[in-house]
Amino acid sequence: MKLGLILGDQLSLTLASLRVLDPQKDRLVMAEVMEEASYVAHHPQKIALVFSAMRHFGQALRDLGWQLDYLKFDKNRSAKSLLEVVQEKVQVLEPSSLVLTQCGEYRLQHAMDRKWSKTLGIPVEIYGDDRFFCTTSKFADWADGRKQLRMEYFYREMRRQTGYLMTPDGQPEGGQWNYDADNRKRWKGDPPLPDAPVFKRDDIDNEVLTLVAEHFSEHTGSLDNFHWATTREQASTALHYFIDHCLPYFGDYQDAMAKGESKLFHSLLSPYLNCGLLTAAEVCDAVEAAYKNDNIPLNAAEGFIRQVLGWREYVRGIYWLQMPGYAKANNLNHTRALPSYFWTGKTRMACMADCFKNTFDNAYAHHIQRLMITGNFSLIAGLAPEEVCEWYLAVYADAYEWVELPNTLGMVLHADEGYLGSKPYAASGNYINKMSDYCQGCEYQVKTATDEDSCPFNSLYWGFIDRHKETFKNNHRMSMVYRNLERMDETKREAIIARSNFLLDDLDSL
Repeated sequence: MKLGLILGDQLSLTLASLRVLDPQKDRLVMAEVMEEASYVAHHPQKIALVFSAMRHFGQALRDLGWQLDYLKFDKNRSAKSLLEVVQEKVQVLEPSSLVLTQCGEYRLQHAMDRKWSKTLGIPVEIYGDDRFFCTTSKFADWADGRKQLRMEYFYREMRRQTGYLMTPDGQPEGGQWNYDADNRKRWKGDPPLPDAPVFKRDDIDNEVLTLVAEHFSEHTGSLDNFHWATTREQASTALHYFIDHCLPYFGDYQDAMAKGESKLFHSLLSPYLNCGLLTAAEVCDAVEAAYKNDNIPLNAAEGFIRQVLGWREYVRGIYWLQMPGYAKANNLNHTRALPSYFWTGKTRMACMADCFKNTFDNAYAHHIQRLMITGNFSLIAGLAPEEVCEWYLAVYADAYEWVELPNTLGMVLHADEGYLGSKPYAASGNYINKMSDYCQGCEYQVKTATDEDSCPFNSLYWGFIDRHKETFKNNHRMSMVYRNLERMDETKREAIIARSNFLLDDLDSL
């Protein structure tokens, strides 16, 4: 008899380890353990989503005839880690080996590779996670010999390999690979936003929500607006709802932001992809089918598939290629602590306050809010990468280290010497004003940079550009920015830098 371990982000019946196990002979174990729930202060909704989805998945496994030992969360259980849980099962069941699919986080996988077999006294069989399009070894082969990696070239290779949005003669649909330039409209209230699907809560959901409220109430974030799908059937409903009601407009308004609107036309499917309730292939298949049936425009289909087939696979490849050293990267030597409003949400900056509210209320913020509001601020304010990365890992329902770390440390903070992205995504308040209505009614003025009520993004942006000119002045993608800095009136430049330094000395007051 073999023992199969299923992790909380492996809730897929197509899991590689399940394919090599026999439901008649072998046993499975799943466990809600304190160590995995609390190694960072995860948003209560993230914990509730994972625990409830795990319990529903366990029920589905039993319905299919699997022998499953499921350990619910118990704060007083002596076994606090997955290893300790498995150790207890091995002592009782005496399996010939432990079978599992590759973990999503280096921390846990490294421990398994280094000591689990020796500690357990049995072989540990680890199978590659083929729910992804690109294996870690294939990504390493693609990256080998390249001085700099660029997602666009990787994405094109993945399009060729999978055939998504490709013509029979091997060309991209529409004659071009990327329609990002068509995905930058500002949303002004039309078309109207669809209501999100509502899922009925069952006894499992309610039991988990009660448990999380009792044991994780000190974690930042509210359970009041828990809206997530917790079964595969519900996640599939969310996928098709997105395709029918949101995807037709997703392309145009992919980068838009609006005060008080938590999702606009975004899918909110990433938590389900990342925990296993949906697979990347079925999501891309459904989107491509909608395009071929003339239900959605090409820029919407391509923009969404690029996020899943391109960016998601790309950051995972970088994570496994560069860990563990990648987590310590800090190329710009940023060391400032996170201001208190990253945990309280209390700030006079309207854009930041709205993004924090969305994050704490929903365990979610879409990618432009994460990149160009909270992330942009973290970059230009010089916040410490380790603290920022821990915050992003803690507060979002879709955050797992393999996807969060490269996105935050590389894309957001440019702390990896440009390995992931060719330029820092730094911007002034002008970008925020262009892509949102956040600046309307904000007590800070987006048109000025040196006054007492000037938008902090303006002076912090130019302060960042000035501080790091030796690093970026020869970057061809930033040449215009540095020409503008050089042409700036010296008195004005000095006033902006002085304002930036003043703000940096007391970030908590903003």
